[in-house]
Amino acid sequence: MDVENRTARHLSPRTTLVLSRSQIEGLVTMAEVVEAVEAAHADISRGAAAQPAAVAMTLPSGTGTFLAMPALADRQGLAAVKLLADIPDNTARSLPMQRSVALLISQETGAPVAIFHGQIPTRIRTAAASAVATRHLSRADSRVLGLIGAGDLAVEHVRAIQEVRPIERVVVWSRSPATVARFIERVGRDYPDLALEAATAPEEVFAKADIVCTLTPSREPHVKGAWFKSGQHINAVGAPPRPDHREIDSAGMARARVFLDSVPMAMHDSGDLLLAIAEGAITAEQASTEIGDVITGATKGRTATDEITLFNSVGLAIQDLAIGDLIVAKAREKGIGLEIDLTA
Repeated sequence: MDVENRTARHLSPRTTLVLSRSQIEGLVTMAEVVEAVEAAHADISRGAAAQPAAVAMTLPSGTGTFLAMPALADRQGLAAVKLLADIPDNTARSLPMQRSVALLISQETGAPVAIFHGQIPTRIRTAAASAVATRHLSRADSRVLGLIGAGDLAVEHVRAIQEVRPIERVVVWSRSPATVARFIERVGRDYPDLALEAATAPEEVFAKADIVCTLTPSREPHVKGAWFKSGQHINAVGAPPRPDHREIDSAGMARARVFLDSVPMAMHDSGDLLLAIAEGAITAEQASTEIGDVITGATKGRTATDEITLFNSVGLAIQDLAIGDLIVAKAREKGIGLEIDLTA
């Protein structure tokens, strides 16, 4: 669908579409989301989309943080805001530590277009962003995917990375052998021709993989730069958006050429980046390249086959906007969701 038609459908929505978690699942393909996320990052580079830093609000008790994440995109004719609740104590309640809801709004009229549950879109667009970075930064001959973490996000990364590289083997590690076993069973069922291997330690993943995705909500860095090998590409996307959480140690950030999803967001929320800068391992100038500028050709991506590249992503509302636009179109086409007139 061209930009004019995509924008036109949001001009005068009579109702607001409300979508639950279960209604969203399976609505869009990973290939569609990868292309939409890539276009969103290119639009930021070209000035056709705005991605300001999130606004963080910490509870006085210190037991939780709320992030208001805004974005604006001319391609879809939409504004968006996602409210992310980061409540660490939810783990003890057997509830998700992070919960979110997103709102899409017409640029033309200010009317609310849709409200949707954020869990599945967040997971899918995170994997899609890794795939976009992998397409532009990894070696074209990459065949082995390594995963640090084996949960739902790891499954989505297998789906996403296969859209951009002909992956033949996946090497996966998690602290929980049961989680790895579930991952192998699930991925093996969906991709019977894919070789799947459980690693005994995270350094084994780095030793065997061409592309590594770190997918754990870590506070202390459990990935060491000493493990990185020549020509490797790393997607560091698991740590929550908190300045004191990180997956990659400072030596790893220093060994790699670092690319970001958004400089303002990373400088606000990425512990991987901020702690490496605070420890003097890198400077802010060394980590000031956005993946959107690589996509548009405004700056170079990988410059040599032996270069180590690292994509550090904290997740952006512009990605939520892009996938939300796809989800709303598919839902309305299929008659899924609840249409509500909020002006009544």
